[in-house]
Amino acid sequence: MTEVSSLTGRLLVATPALADPNFDRAVVLLLDHDEEGSLGVVLNRPTPVGVRDILMPWAGLAGEPDVVFQGGPVSLDSALGVAVIPGDEGPLGWRRVYGAIGLVDLEAPPELLAAALGSLRIFAGYAGWGPGQLEAELTEGAWYVVESEPGDVSSPRPEHLWRAVLRRQRSELAMIATYPDDPSLN
Repeated sequence: MTEVSSLTGRLLVATPALADPNFDRAVVLLLDHDEEGSLGVVLNRPTPVGVRDILMPWAGLAGEPDVVFQGGPVSLDSALGVAVIPGDEGPLGWRRVYGAIGLVDLEAPPELLAAALGSLRIFAGYAGWGPGQLEAELTEGAWYVVESEPGDVSSPRPEHLWRAVLRRQRSELAMIATYPDDPSLN
């Protein structure tokens, strides 16, 4: 068994060549990555459904846009809360994933976390990969792996996140941010 270097907390940015429509220009935050597989949420797929429509108690704490995001194609009937908590200690009901980013226990009373939350996003579903599956996709060149920043979770303009994440890279990846939506129109 080969050792898997953890990518937890990093971003997967879909390459323009990635053909899966579930991940077209997707930016995925990896919440877990080890030899058993990987789990993440797509940060740039807002839905028209408001947080208040499905999780009313959390509505006042969700960042703008205060809608549910489609976290991925798996388990769309489940919800995940991802929040940024500044500082060293997080409150009850929050589990650190990487740096200031962590998972929120949506069963906990929101008032336990309200004072500590820097930002909160609610995701319906997630993106998941079995053992070795993500590594195979990386070898095929389907994803760019880059560092995340806490502001990525709460980007007020998620529709621009793919280009913004690529643009801030200090390599040839910055040029890919200019890749046209439809290259056939050039």
